[in-house]
Amino acid sequence: MVVREMLQMTEIRDNAAMGDSPTTEQMVEGGLRSSLLGIVINLSLALVKCLTGLLGHSFALLADGIESFLDVISSTVVYLGLRLAIKPPDRDHPYGHGKADPIAAAAVGVAMIAAAVGIAVESITLIRTPHKLPQAYTLWVLLSVVPIKALLSRYVSGVSRRIESSALRGDAWHHLSDAVVSGFAFVGISAALWTRDPTADDWAALCAAPIILLGGWQQLRRPVAELLDTAPTPEIGDQVRQVAEAVPAVLGVEKCFVRKVGFRYYVDLHVVVRGELTVREGHLIAHAVADQVRQQVAKVAEVLVHIEPEEELLVSHPQELMAEEAREAPPSSRLL
Repeated sequence: MVVREMLQMTEIRDNAAMGDSPTTEQMVEGGLRSSLLGIVINLSLALVKCLTGLLGHSFALLADGIESFLDVISSTVVYLGLRLAIKPPDRDHPYGHGKADPIAAAAVGVAMIAAAVGIAVESITLIRTPHKLPQAYTLWVLLSVVPIKALLSRYVSGVSRRIESSALRGDAWHHLSDAVVSGFAFVGISAALWTRDPTADDWAALCAAPIILLGGWQQLRRPVAELLDTAPTPEIGDQVRQVAEAVPAVLGVEKCFVRKVGFRYYVDLHVVVRGELTVREGHLIAHAVADQVRQQVAKVAEVLVHIEPEEELLVSHPQELMAEEAREAPPSSRLL
């Protein structure tokens, strides 16, 4: 009776509700707008840089333009990935479509690695092939490109942090790599004009390739880890534990597993209660824990709660349970 009276203070909601909240949808819409902005800017810059690079005899600028075209493709992939990721769960995808976000991010990482390899191969070829000096006016294009891409990268990176999107984070990295390539191209063209050695331009493009390669590899690691359900930062699990242990009638938390799916988190909890409670009382406690975690921990989509009776745990896993209590449970929640 005491358990029921305490649990009546907690709003009981359907634990199967897994749709994105309006706040999350609005934030993702901001990510979609940033992707569209990136597509428009990159397409414009790519056309200008490729045309100027061809007419101005600068492979570094041409490589920069190719990088911008890849940015257009990657931003399009990110846009489509975000569109799919925010779709609500359906019969065939009961956990939603959130995995589309890290898949899009992985595609961006692969594109960056491919771009780095292509630029390196072409640069080496041109270093060994005599060609004309680049034109001085190509420098003005690069002077305008670097701040534009740096600001775009900063903007997209901020949006990616707000919605915790791997795909947008990769898009921001790609924009930054484009700014780096433009910076190297500026140095290479300047050196070529100063020394009258046209290969300086090609050496600059070659020097930019490892930076793009490293960025692509770093970008590829995060989404792959997310696709493999790697645990997120410990702070999220600690917050879930604190909220669950504060629920009336919960004596402690035995296990807590958290995984990220798209923009939301899915939690599996094993909570410890008194063994003499009825099935209905255990059911109400499970609902109360799930409700409180969803309400108090940001971006949690679903909480699956398993009820553990204290007597069974003391018999089957006494050392494990006592160590867990000593390390994490507050004084009022420890089992006696």
